[in-house]
Amino acid sequence: MAGKKNQTALVTGGAGFLGSHLCEYFLGRGFRVIGVDNFITGREANVRHLLKQKNFVFLRRDVSAPFGVKERVHYVFHFASPASPPDYLKYPIETMKVGAFGTYQALNLARDKRSVFILASTSEVYGDPEVSPQAEDYRGSVNPVGPRSVYDEAKRFAEALTAAYRREHRLDTKIARIFNTYGERMRPEDGRVIPNFISQALQGRPLTVYGDGSQTRSYCYVGDLIEGIARLAHSSLRGPVNLGNPDEMSVLELAKMVLKITGAKSALVRRPLPEDDPRRRCPDIRLAKKSLRWAPKVALREGLSRTIDYFRSQALGKKI
Repeated sequence: MAGKKNQTALVTGGAGFLGSHLCEYFLGRGFRVIGVDNFITGREANVRHLLKQKNFVFLRRDVSAPFGVKERVHYVFHFASPASPPDYLKYPIETMKVGAFGTYQALNLARDKRSVFILASTSEVYGDPEVSPQAEDYRGSVNPVGPRSVYDEAKRFAEALTAAYRREHRLDTKIARIFNTYGERMRPEDGRVIPNFISQALQGRPLTVYGDGSQTRSYCYVGDLIEGIARLAHSSLRGPVNLGNPDEMSVLELAKMVLKITGAKSALVRRPLPEDDPRRRCPDIRLAKKSLRWAPKVALREGLSRTIDYFRSQALGKKI
């Protein structure tokens, strides 16, 4: 969705999986874009192709500490945070800090610049849900002291702080609850199920299935997700709003699909289900459909094929 000319978007976590796609999206629509990242989980390679563009500026900053920019900023997208279980379990304090202090700093920047503020929240705020699909008015079932709480509670706090700034400072804020997203620029070692399965299949290793594989997820291709974020940013909807694909699939079904697309003959190995791992995760997207006229378009098989091609190209590049 196109915006007005000469507008600037600032993206925290701009070198991450989602953040780099968001930077690219708005650059392609005539925006000036400021990407901010400290490279804990983001990668310079994700934005290297953008550095040559005159409308792109990159700042290496930890957004949990005070930071600022001199120019006018029209949109602040707060996407900075470790997002996969291996990452936020490796960086638990940093994850809590960016959810709390990072959100505070980004909100202050948006308030000072009179920007629209868009928070990247997560389906993890629903915890291990007792209802499915999950609608925005469901308050969740989260273990506040479990291993996943460093991410879950950081995002829940970020939502509460965002809502408080809207009430107290009349800041134009939006909250997106993002469900499992996949696509190009995911790291092979990301730790989430799709990059795990693809990396293992392409290397001829067994695919690791946690539990019995009956737990479900709903997978949204990155291009669809970014379009939903852009529509939210340009809308009057404050959220929270679910953005994800409502087509639910078991982990075991996903493993078989990856094997079929890659042609791999890998076996499946079982491992114990991690603590607090949700049994079901499926978004109710009626609000996004009605208010944003948004729904995912890319079928899982097509999105997986694109992602597998990307992983193959990355592996080839390393060999060269």
